[in-house]
Amino acid sequence: MVQSNQRTGILQRALNWTEKAGNALPHPATLFALFALATLLLSALGYFLNWEVIHPGTGALVKPVNLLSHQGIHRILLEMVDNFTGFAPLGIVLVAMLGIGIAEHSGLIHAIIRLLVLNAPGKLLTFVVVFTGILSNVAADVGYVLLIPLAGVIFMAVGRHPVTGMAAAFAGVSGGFSANLALGTVDPLLAGLSTEAARILDPAYEVNPTANYYFMVASTFVIALAGTFVTERIVEPRLGKYGGQGSQTDHSFDKLSRREKKGLLVALGTLLVIVAVTLMGVIPENGFFRGGDGGLLSSPLIRGVVAMLFITAGGMGLAYGFATGTYRNDSDVVTGMASSMKTLATYLVLVFFAAQFVAYFKWSNLGIILAVKGANMLMSINMGLIPLMILFILLSAAINMLMGSASAKWAILAPVFIPMFMIMGYSPELSQVVYRIGDSVTNVISPMMSFFALIIAFFQKYEPKAGIGTIIATMVPYSMAFLVVWILLLVAWLLIGIPLGPDAGIHYTLPG
Repeated sequence: MVQSNQRTGILQRALNWTEKAGNALPHPATLFALFALATLLLSALGYFLNWEVIHPGTGALVKPVNLLSHQGIHRILLEMVDNFTGFAPLGIVLVAMLGIGIAEHSGLIHAIIRLLVLNAPGKLLTFVVVFTGILSNVAADVGYVLLIPLAGVIFMAVGRHPVTGMAAAFAGVSGGFSANLALGTVDPLLAGLSTEAARILDPAYEVNPTANYYFMVASTFVIALAGTFVTERIVEPRLGKYGGQGSQTDHSFDKLSRREKKGLLVALGTLLVIVAVTLMGVIPENGFFRGGDGGLLSSPLIRGVVAMLFITAGGMGLAYGFATGTYRNDSDVVTGMASSMKTLATYLVLVFFAAQFVAYFKWSNLGIILAVKGANMLMSINMGLIPLMILFILLSAAINMLMGSASAKWAILAPVFIPMFMIMGYSPELSQVVYRIGDSVTNVISPMMSFFALIIAFFQKYEPKAGIGTIIATMVPYSMAFLVVWILLLVAWLLIGIPLGPDAGIHYTLPG
């Protein structure tokens, strides 16, 4: 996959070696199965060695659960199916792909891509893809199932390597997870956990969902620029020209036909109807799309964004298909939906083993034990604000390689670090923003990230031999770059003393 070049630098040679070493490993599905087996053995070892920690949130004693015990074996057998069917990304991907399948099979997506390619400035394409990936996080997981594969198609359409496009989108969606121009579902979730942790010392303290808003807005542009630089200066030169199926396609693109323009207008009309209905449910204070508390972040519109994606993509695909004649009856539509499911065969196999591994790791308590021990080690080190925050970023980034859920990790770390930093004179909002940096930068190289198996399947569409090594070698430069630029941004922010968000300063004073 990598083009030979005698002038390849040290970094490129290291990435090539990483890819070869990683791909020399067994098939990703086999590797997840081995991870699951290793977790079972480690749970037994930890149990017999009597590992234990005090949970910082509950004060309870946490010990490893021996999954090779009588009860553990029973649980493995009884919950194997539930682990698979209950794996969070599985349902999201399947439902989203049904709607996307209609839009793709009808020709809508291809027409939109042609329209974009014909009108978008080529020099800004990479930046737009990374930037859009970052913004997609406001809509939960849509970026993973829609933007990443779409970016591959767009890049191939303009004669660039499709994996380059997917890598750029993946970097924005996953590596830039904590940045955005708008509040997302993760903001109130983390703020609630931070509030509970802060009240250990200050019962009246409250962390608002907007606590890190200013910093995250600035981060959006910084991360988008860094992602663009890495894509065009490191990733794309390394991947070289794409020589796979579809690479010989004429990328000049004919202009849209009258029938296709008609179809796009009808699809646009359908989108406007959906938007109008959505606004009717959002604007009134008692709108049917508002949450039980009358808010937007808790509304079914946000929490059910995948269902909205299915309705929107499916509705626009139907409108385009029937307007252009691609669809003539319901059988054509079902065929389109079925075609999208065929592309997920490998993903389903990967998910089965990945789901078992994640479940075993959670059952065993190994993630909690490793996280608390790492936190205790960091607490024992006495240093200044900036070195301490950098160490906390590195700790969060390391723990992110072991636990995928941002809220689960913060539920463990917040009760430890927020009170500790408050005593030292630093605000809960600062603790939270530092954690979010570390939680984001290693997403793109963490096998524990929920959608990692899906990314492998996406890459294999264009590079059939791609494995975990390919993903990590491609994405490590993003992880390193994001870590460096985010630390530099944080240091500058701390030195200048800018608030992290509305009424969210850096320092804190305990009430007298």
